[in-house]
Amino acid sequence: MMLVKQISVFVENARGKLSKVTEILAKNGINIRALSIADTTDFGILRLIVQDPDKALAVLKENEITVKSTDVIVVEIDDKPSGLNSALVLLRDAGVAVEYMYAFVSKRENEAYVILKSDNAEQAVKALTEGGVRVVPSKEVYEL
Repeated sequence: MMLVKQISVFVENARGKLSKVTEILAKNGINIRALSIADTTDFGILRLIVQDPDKALAVLKENEITVKSTDVIVVEIDDKPSGLNSALVLLRDAGVAVEYMYAFVSKRENEAYVILKSDNAEQAVKALTEGGVRVVPSKEVYEL
């Protein structure tokens, strides 16, 4: 499968709320692979790639945390000045909009991973792979 499950957690902007989420994941043996947080005045959205997204979703819901799952794409790009631009140009030329993205560290030398949410995942995967950009399979992402 080329799509990766991302966990989005709605976190109140208050002391200790973020650590409550990470504590629940830690106590359940769920490793965080990548994360991004965006905040507003009252709350934040914590986006996570974890090794076991189904388990993470379940344990967070059991603890009354507002959480949902979203499919995203993980791409491997060359870790050089034109790496990200090359992928984004492929998406632009295919008429695919990027809603948001964030990066995480690759264990492979000279490679970087970018997580992106698009308005058309199927078209995005097609444009990227046909353009020579490696879309990382979900199994590989969860095992990183």
